[in-house]
Amino acid sequence: MTQMSAEEAEAYRQPVLDALGRDDPFEAQAGEVDLWRRLLEAAGANLRTRPAEGAWSVIESLGHMVDSELVTSVRYRWVLAEDEPPLQGYDQEAWTTRFDHAHDDPVLLLDLLCALRNANLALWNRASPADRARTGIHAERGPESFELLFRLQAGHGRVHRAQAERAIADVRRAKWLSQPYG
Repeated sequence: MTQMSAEEAEAYRQPVLDALGRDDPFEAQAGEVDLWRRLLEAAGANLRTRPAEGAWSVIESLGHMVDSELVTSVRYRWVLAEDEPPLQGYDQEAWTTRFDHAHDDPVLLLDLLCALRNANLALWNRASPADRARTGIHAERGPESFELLFRLQAGHGRVHRAQAERAIADVRRAKWLSQPYG
């Protein structure tokens, strides 16, 4: 993991924060598990189908969000418990491949996301303004406060739900186009 310049870090963060917009990050995250449940239902038999080579399936997108929530859970706690702790980055592609999210049980993924998310939402609610301003030093992006990490996670969820929605639409379109006419 290499340190980004301030401009590169901002270029990473801005689209994720734009996905959240002015919405309350707590509210955005509070409803996310139910939105993922609906996406899994909508995907149906195409849950594990990749829309294109190198693109994630719906289950892989959800698996990544679970990984992200797990990593972010630890980052939140480091930031709150230690003074400017180092925050380790991770290779999302390597995690998705190594942990074989393509074959994960969607119920277990949803259960884990729900448990982690509920604990993190409770942590946020207990945090004072001073707690939310505490920072850690991300290995790639530099200083990030608890509040920024929390907002990024809310936007990140929206980015990957949109990715899963596109996967569903693209897989359906490819199946429709492959049908013989007549």
